[in-house]
Amino acid sequence: MKLLSIEKELKENAYPGRGIIIGRSADGKSAVTAYFIMGRSENSRNRVFVEEGEGIRTQAFDPSKMEDPSLIIYAPVRVLGEQTIVTNGDQTDTIYDGMSRGETFEQSLRIREFEPDAPNYTPRISGVMTVKDGTYEYAMSILKSNSGNPKQCNRYTYSYQGCVPGEGRFIHTYMHDGNPLPSFEGEPKLVEISDDMEAFTDLLWNSLNEDNKVSLFVRYIDIATGTYRTAIKNKNQ
Repeated sequence: MKLLSIEKELKENAYPGRGIIIGRSADGKSAVTAYFIMGRSENSRNRVFVEEGEGIRTQAFDPSKMEDPSLIIYAPVRVLGEQTIVTNGDQTDTIYDGMSRGETFEQSLRIREFEPDAPNYTPRISGVMTVKDGTYEYAMSILKSNSGNPKQCNRYTYSYQGCVPGEGRFIHTYMHDGNPLPSFEGEPKLVEISDDMEAFTDLLWNSLNEDNKVSLFVRYIDIATGTYRTAIKNKNQ
């Protein structure tokens, strides 16, 4: 698989929707994840990321303008011991609860499907990173309708061990803008990961479409110690 420029991927796609990047920094020292949200409607754009415990939550920037919160207010990031969960919806809680009971990442998602937002049927994309005793591995998942047919849910899980320095995987909800929005297709894309968190955060934020971007979360976890650094960007300030 060809190693892609994440800058080029984002700049050439005005509306990838919501996206998750997981990988390893170029110097090999950090487990890296990023999550961004975009929006076309006023309700979707009326959001910010705020820290909550070891994770984050979406929150209305202007509560008076909030309409339907059901699919836009959730905790995208939660931490369960050595595992960091990143998703584009309230399935973060489903994964957290399932893994707390001893289920695997894949098993915990069996009770969930794509979002009920016809005609888009937005895919649920999820990732879990495990940093333990100086080792690192991660997995990603997408739950999507069958080419827009809501009668069937297609489930794909991808697991990555070894985690080559400077490489990551990128999965997003939509292939591009459209009506209805076409769901992501194929294996998560292979992209470059920097060892400089500040530079990587700026690169991602500046590459997202200016009109549609809403918020960005980036975290670098030290593989040797488990300590982490977090960056958050919100268009609404």
